[in-house]
Amino acid sequence: MAIPKVMGIETEYGITVKNQPDFNPILSSLLLINSYETFRSSRIRWDYEAESPLRDARGFEYMEDKEVPSKEESRLINLILSNGARFYVDHAHPEYSSPETTNPRDLVIWDRAGERILNLSRTRAEAVSPPEQRILIYKNNTDRKGNSYGTHENYLLDRKVPFARIVQHLMPFLVTRQVYTGAGKVGAENNADPCDFQLSQRADFLETEVGLETMHSRPIVNTRDEPHADPEKYRRLHVIVGDANMSEIANYLKTGTMAIVLSMVEDDFIDVDLSIDGPVLAYRKVSRDLGCREPIRLRDGRTVTAVDVQREFLGLAQRYYRDREQPPWVGDVLARWESTLDRLARDPMQLARELDWVIKRELIENYTAKHGLDWSDSRVAMIDLQYHDIRPAKGLYYKLEESDAVERIVTDDEIAKAMYDPPKDTRAYFRGMCLQRYADEIASASWDSVIFDLKEGPLKKIFMLEPLRGTEAHVRQLLTDSPSAADLLRNISRPNYGV
Repeated sequence: MAIPKVMGIETEYGITVKNQPDFNPILSSLLLINSYETFRSSRIRWDYEAESPLRDARGFEYMEDKEVPSKEESRLINLILSNGARFYVDHAHPEYSSPETTNPRDLVIWDRAGERILNLSRTRAEAVSPPEQRILIYKNNTDRKGNSYGTHENYLLDRKVPFARIVQHLMPFLVTRQVYTGAGKVGAENNADPCDFQLSQRADFLETEVGLETMHSRPIVNTRDEPHADPEKYRRLHVIVGDANMSEIANYLKTGTMAIVLSMVEDDFIDVDLSIDGPVLAYRKVSRDLGCREPIRLRDGRTVTAVDVQREFLGLAQRYYRDREQPPWVGDVLARWESTLDRLARDPMQLARELDWVIKRELIENYTAKHGLDWSDSRVAMIDLQYHDIRPAKGLYYKLEESDAVERIVTDDEIAKAMYDPPKDTRAYFRGMCLQRYADEIASASWDSVIFDLKEGPLKKIFMLEPLRGTEAHVRQLLTDSPSAADLLRNISRPNYGV
């Protein structure tokens, strides 16, 4: 039986500084990260010991020197937050990695908390910058200069599932899901065929079917094998093809449908072969299909639309859950998935309150019609970018949200709380509460461990190899009985406790 789909999302944000001629994205990202501090988290370094980004799920590991930041550099570029998240500098971008969640609605909440954390960091960084300089941050995937940056989803999988099976079924699902997950993009990049507008910001930057890379020769199915959990039991599927969604509905569908499909893959339930003939080219074709009706060819010779492929997966999912116990969120995701596909088949513009690419397209078309512009006008590209601006008073998506022009599924109060508190039903709870209660005694941390320094004796490492342990229900009494870190370390070894 499929294991629970613990999930998270990592977002690299675009950054620039207005009126700064010598703008350096790395230095600006460092300023941003170090302008945000809660519970003295800035002194705690990230523990890189268990990281293995060059290990491939196909059974080998690239032999390159692993560059690990020094302790001081680690403290400078990393924040481990009290809500269980990681906030750090990844190459030339600020990145927010959400805490682990057990369902797509919670993922939306903690992902949106990341937007607010970035904006709060921005206001604090501007307060110590020259008054004419303004930091601009975008939750998107391209700088329109040929560079793409990622929004990576992560899902917990059973290690026993053959990776070839994962690739076989995920390839057609990922190629076609952009009809509801795409963030929308004006124009083309990366030497792709020109277009006025397309569904996905990532489509033009995907160049291979399967591979380990994330920054060049980007694959549709990524093979990184870095579980951040018990490696004998678990795999972490690292999905790099997704767009950065502003829409709560799109983000919810993106992660909810993926979790459902992965459960079917684990249980070897999928009994149809939907393999696509030429997935990379098909990915770009689907991205340019604004009517969602263009045929793509399957390897068996059939021609279908992207919506047809998604209907196949939906039908399988409905049959899969007919006689199975299902998590509470599954029914809602299935219903929204079906409704979305029905409207995409009739007229995608019916989804102009729910899906990013449709919302953005309608916004731009209304503007161009009013001002008599064509798609090549620079103002159109600016609208595209401004849609993703995380400043509440400037971002076009936020303006639409404020005027009740887009659908929502979470509340502002939930998002505000998630900026500081972790989810209660994963190990993120233990990590976050340790930050809130014992920050002065924590030397470093990672997704699967917390290392304590009591200033006497050796460092003490608590492993968290089970993502569904360390929950509020599991450790509430332990934390209550442990007013100090020393108490925690003493109590955690007792029979009634343990992470």
